[in-house]
Order: sequence, then structure tokens, then C-alpha cells
Amino acid sequence: MSEISKLEQNLIIKKIDTRTVNISINNNEMLMAIVGQFDQNLKTLSKLVNTDVYFRGNSITCKGNKENLSIFCDAIKFLINKYFLTNIIEKEDIILSVKKNMELEDSNVKSFKQLIKTPKKSVIARSEKQSEYIKALKENDIVMSLGPAGTGKSFLAVSVAVTLLMEKKIDRVILSRPAVEAGEKLGFLPGDMKEKVDPYLRPLYDALYELFGADKIDKKIETGEIEIAPLAFMRGRTLKNCFAILDEAQNATETQIKMFLTRIGENSKLVVNGDPSQVDLINKSHSGLIKSKNILKNIKEIKIIEFDHTDVVRHPLVSKIIRAYQKKSTDDKN
Repeated sequence: MSEISKLEQNLIIKKIDTRTVNISINNNEMLMAIVGQFDQNLKTLSKLVNTDVYFRGNSITCKGNKENLSIFCDAIKFLINKYFLTNIIEKEDIILSVKKNMELEDSNVKSFKQLIKTPKKSVIARSEKQSEYIKALKENDIVMSLGPAGTGKSFLAVSVAVTLLMEKKIDRVILSRPAVEAGEKLGFLPGDMKEKVDPYLRPLYDALYELFGADKIDKKIETGEIEIAPLAFMRGRTLKNCFAILDEAQNATETQIKMFLTRIGENSKLVVNGDPSQVDLINKSHSGLIKSKNILKNIKEIKIIEFDHTDVVRHPLVSKIIRAYQKKSTDDKN
């Protein structure tokens, strides 16, 4: 059965009058996922679309002007299709359901591009740039992504990397980043190598645990299938049959990024992620991320993805904060 016929089977939309529609969803589990705990998803959707929404039994009644009713109905279709694919509705999906339908006028399942299925949840691209990024992660041997926090640079790279590991298409996932705060001199810190570098890789751990579960990930770290390696310890290695991610690359020098990229071996993928606006190096001009992007941009085998505030998928305030700082920076230059 196609996704569209599933949608038609589970959804009934009745126009009551010019300002009212009634939406019935036959699948109770799907209905509860869309409505959310204490009706929170519906309340959020109602606020985003500027409509009045009432929920009773298996019916959702929506009141508003013609345009907003249409957006609301398309958002519900979008969420139903999302549930078919992933069996879960998340807070971010509510915002995305309105954003996609206002921008693309497409609530069809085809709007879900580059689905990544993991043991705990399925991940979808939440913007066109994310879709392009996931495609690049799957198809290109080297990918560079630049952009602000919250755009999914690390999360999506980890999703693709560990999925390939679970499918046994690679032997190892290597997570690396420059330990700037420790000056790359990790010998002075207590504990073994994993304990020394763990604090710097916490965002990657969060993604791993959310997608695959702590027990499964910890076992793969113990067996060496997932390896934690400070950038300084990558020198001299050849990376074969692996997926290596260099995170926070804005804190790496041009020489260090070159060193990392030239480690690539047979059947390997390398990813370099960073936010040029968050350089922690004492001398910010030493950051090699932008320099490396400009040097490598004409090599067709290397895919470079540049995100901006419109791709932020965290709290909506994050995008506003980023824009405010960008405006301040532009004003200062002028």
C-alpha cells in the first residue's frame, strides 16, 4: 500500500463551513502522537497557524480563515506521513510541518528526503540544505560542512556514520576534534585517553546515545568499532574502511585539517564540521576551516555544504540569536 493510500485510509477531513473543518484520524496511536501529551502539539500547531483548535474523541476541529485552515490541514497530513515513516512525532516536527507547507506547499511523503533509520528513531532532513548534506554524506568520500550551531552538522554525520557501521559497510567510526582547551596536551589530564577527550566530544556522544542507545554504543566503543581520537593523535595514520568525523574544526589550523583529510584510505569517508563564528583559538586568524574550504572548493569530489540560520532546527530562538549576532557583526564592520 502506498503512503498516499495509507494517508487517505487514516484521515478524514470534513469542511463544516467556510471557517471550520473537522479532522478525524482513525489510528489511535497516530492520533495521540500528533496531539501530544496534554494536547501540547495541537496547542503549538494552533499558535503557529493562528487558528482555534479543539480536540475530542478521535476528532480535531479547527477554526480560522481559509488560508490558515488549509495550512493546518496540510500540516496534519505532513505529520501523518512522518508517523508512517518513523512511528514518532517530535516537537521539531510540529514546527517543520508548518514551515514546509508554507514554503513548499507539499505535505506529501515525497517531501521527506534522505531518511536515515536508526535503532531508536528515524531521522529526516528538516531543510533542503540538510537533505543535500545527508546525500553528500552517503555519496561523497570527503564532506565539509560549515554553519551555525543547531543546523545538524554533527548529528546527521553521526547518524549516517553509525548506520553504515551497523550495516557492516564499514569497520569503524572515528570521532575526533581539536582539544583546544587542553592545548592538545592531554597527558596532564587524569584518566585514560577516552576519559581525557570525552568532555570535548560530549555533543557527539549525545547524538550517539539518542539514536542508538547507550548500551549498544558503549559496547562498540569497548570493541574499538567506535574510536575516540584527539586530532593530534591522527597524524601518521591511514584510515581504511571507516567513517571519520572531525568536529569543531573551526578550532583546527589549516595544517591540522590538511593532515586529517590526507589520512583517507580505501573505502573511507571523512567529514569536517565547524562553525566559523565560534573560534576558540587564542589567535582566531589561525583557524583553518574557512581557509581549507577556499583551497578545496574546486575539487569536485569534495562536497562543501554551507548552512545558515534558516537551517537551524533547535529552538526557534536559536535562529533569531544567530541573526542578531550576524547583524551586530555586519554593523561593526560598517
